Amino acid sequence: MKTITENPKDPKIEQLRELKAKSKLGGGKERIKRQHEKGRLTARERLELLLDKGSFRETDPFVVHRTHDFDLDKTKILGDSVVTGWGTINNRLVYVFSQDFTVFGGSLGEVHAEKIVKIMEMAMRNGAPVIGLNDSGGARIQEGVVSLGGYADIFLRNTLASGVIPQISVIMGPCAGGAVYSPALTDFIFMVRGSSFMFITGPDVVKTVTHEDVTFEELGGADVHAEKSGVCHIAADTEANALFLVRKLLSYLPQNNMEDPPYVPTNDNILRREPALNTLVPNDPSKPYDIKKAIQLIVDDGEFYEIQERYAQNIVIGFSRLGGHCIGIVANQPAVLAGVLDIQASEKAARFVRFCDSFNIPILTFVDVPGFLPGVNQEHGGIISSGAKLLYAFCEATVPKLTLITRKGYGGAYDVMSSKHIRGDINLAWPSAEIAVMGSEGAVEIIFRKELAQAENPVQRKNELVKEYREKFTSPYIAASRGYLDDVIEPRDTRPRLINALEMLSNKRDHNPAKKHGGIPL
Repeated sequence: MKTITENPKDPKIEQLRELKAKSKLGGGKERIKRQHEKGRLTARERLELLLDKGSFRETDPFVVHRTHDFDLDKTKILGDSVVTGWGTINNRLVYVFSQDFTVFGGSLGEVHAEKIVKIMEMAMRNGAPVIGLNDSGGARIQEGVVSLGGYADIFLRNTLASGVIPQISVIMGPCAGGAVYSPALTDFIFMVRGSSFMFITGPDVVKTVTHEDVTFEELGGADVHAEKSGVCHIAADTEANALFLVRKLLSYLPQNNMEDPPYVPTNDNILRREPALNTLVPNDPSKPYDIKKAIQLIVDDGEFYEIQERYAQNIVIGFSRLGGHCIGIVANQPAVLAGVLDIQASEKAARFVRFCDSFNIPILTFVDVPGFLPGVNQEHGGIISSGAKLLYAFCEATVPKLTLITRKGYGGAYDVMSSKHIRGDINLAWPSAEIAVMGSEGAVEIIFRKELAQAENPVQRKNELVKEYREKFTSPYIAASRGYLDDVIEPRDTRPRLINALEMLSNKRDHNPAKKHGGIPL
C-alpha cells in the first residue's frame, strides 16, 4: 500500500498561514485579555456564537489602514478594526460584520467602512440579511473627515437596503455620536444590559452643556432605550443571550422582500378550539384583561416573540405562527392604560406594520381600543401626526390583514386598527365587541344630557339608557349587518377560523398606485 508523505513545507503557504493567524489575533493577546476582563467577548467569539458552527467565511482579512498621520502608519493590524464575511444561521445565508474593540478601540476609519459597505452590497445583490455587531469607540479621529465619509457611505447602504433585506444591529459595547445612526436605520436593535450604550453625546458633554450629572447607563443603557426611548427592540442580560435571540428572530423572517417568510410545520392542531377564550373578556367593559393570554391561546404552541416588550406597553407587537405560517401581531393591551392609543404606541405599531408589509408577513390585529389618549401633552406632542402614521401604515399595507375585535372599537381608533374600511381582508369580532363613535356611557351623557338632568333617579335612568344605546348602536351585529365585519364568532373557535382565513389569503395580490413613494406623516 502506497503511503502518502507530506510535501516539504511551501514557504508561500507557510506565509499565508502565519498571516491568517496574525489577522485572527486582532489587537493582540493583551487587548483580548482586557476585553474578557470587561465581561465582553471578542469580535470573532461573537460570530462563533451567532453563526452555525464552521459556517463563517471571512472577507478582507489582510486589509490595513492607509493613514500616515499621527504615527498611525507604525501600527497596522491585518483586517483593521472590523471582521466581515458571511455564514449561515439555521442553514440560511446571512452577511455579518463584527467590530473589533481590541483594534484601535473598534474605531471606524476609511478601510473599516469599506469592508462594511462591501458586505452590505453583497447582501443586497444576493438577497440575504445583514447583521452588524457594534462595539466601537466611534470615528477614528486621526483620519479626520475620511472617517465621517465612511459613516455616510454606510448610512446610504442602510437606506438603500431598507425594505429589501432584513437588517439587524446588535449593540455590544459603546455606540456614540454619528455611529448611532446606522443601527437606527436598521430594522431591529438588540442591546446588552450593563455593557452596551447608545447616545448622541456622552455624559461629559451633557454635563458641560446642560449641567446634568448622568451615568452611561442612565443616559443610554439597554434598559433606558428599551423602556423610555424605544430605540432598543430587545434587551438581553448577556451577549450570548442577545445572539441567541437574534437567531430566533431570523427564524420568522424571509431572506429578502421577494420571498415569503419560512413555513414551519406544527404539531399544534389547526382545528384546536380553546374554551378558555369564551370567558377571557370580562362582562364589565371597564375591567382589564391581558391580551397576551388570548394571543398565547390562539397561536401555535403558545409561542410569541414579542418586540419592544417594555416600551409603550399599551400596545403589543411581535411575531408568531398560525398553522405553521409566520404572522406579525399588533394588539391593543387593555391591561395597560385600557389599551388606548397614544404617541408612543402609535409609532411603535406603525413601524412594525411597515416592516411586516415590506417582508410579506401577514398581519393579525387584535382590537380593544377606547380611542386616542386625550390631553394637552399628547396634543402638543403631535398625537395627530403619530396616529396618522399608524393609519397610513395599515392603509398602505398590501399583505394579508386579519382583524379580530375582542371588545372595544371606539371612534377614529376603530378605523385606524386595520378596519374593513382601510383594506382589512377578514374582519371578525367576538360577541363581546362594541363598535361605536364613543363608549355607551359617554354617548348617553351627551345625547341625553337634558333628560338625565330632569330625571327623578338620574343613575337608574342613565343605566337604562346605556343598556339601550349599547344594544342599538354598539352591538357587533350592527357592524356585521353593514358588512364592516365578515362574521361574529364564538371566541373558542378563533384559532381554526384565523388559520383558515390565512390559508385562504395565501395567494392574495394587492397593489398601491404607482408612485415614487408616499408622504407618510413622519
